Amino acid sequence: MTRERSYRGISERLAIHYLTNLGGEQTEADVVEADDWRATLDSEKVSIGSTLSLTEVTIRFEGDEAALDPLVERFSQKAMRAGG
Repeated sequence: MTRERSYRGISERLAIHYLTNLGGEQTEADVVEADDWRATLDSEKVSIGSTLSLTEVTIRFEGDEAALDPLVERFSQKAMRAGG
């Protein structure tokens, strides 16, 4: 199963830190893996209006549905606190 989510206002470095705290291990510069899931990260600057830009991190979560549901929920809670 695959799920893709985007988060604004969080750095890729911080996203990797959160994923490792949730049980993963960084295996490549933009990949964090655990026994039953894998997260691949990509980031870019996005414009908000004419003068403001934010980092947007997109994460592709792959793995067991039973593992992804709580992982995505817990990660999203952490990312929402960081970004806003």
